[in-house]
Amino acid sequence: MILIMLSHLQSLPHSIRVFRKGHYLFHQGDAITSMFLIEAGEALLLRRHRNGNAVVLQRATKGSCLAEASLFAAHYHCDATASTRLQVRTIAREIITNLFEGDMMFAKSWAGHLADEVRRSRLRAELLSLKTVSERLDAWIADNGSIPAKGNWKAIATEIDTSAEALYREMAVRRQR
Repeated sequence: MILIMLSHLQSLPHSIRVFRKGHYLFHQGDAITSMFLIEAGEALLLRRHRNGNAVVLQRATKGSCLAEASLFAAHYHCDATASTRLQVRTIAREIITNLFEGDMMFAKSWAGHLADEVRRSRLRAELLSLKTVSERLDAWIADNGSIPAKGNWKAIATEIDTSAEALYREMAVRRQR
């Protein structure tokens, strides 16, 4: 089903934008005018807490649609930032809304994709309910396959809602085993 959705999105009028690592695609409260299809790199959907910490709500990579539930909202409910150099295809929200309303196969594909995202969000909530960094890291590895190169550990720390230092300590303990 996701292939139907992606093939439709890739055929729509669009523009290509490139973001440097650390740059924002949008901020919480911004009006939603475009949808973002990730062509290269990685973007993070972040919810910031009053204490300055952030929780990763979505990690979008090549082929992903960033903040796809925003199609049905007027304003973004979080921030999006490029965690690497990022290339995105931007498609006007109105174009996708018209496609959604006029093409049942696309609408079903979009709904199926959103259902998959709900399942992933529930898995993430389960991960965040775990008490220790070790348990969270084990759950993250079980879901993602393996630990990426050291330069990406800070992003994992954010994703499992711990400090980079606590994750680095856990990694050091694992290396000693």
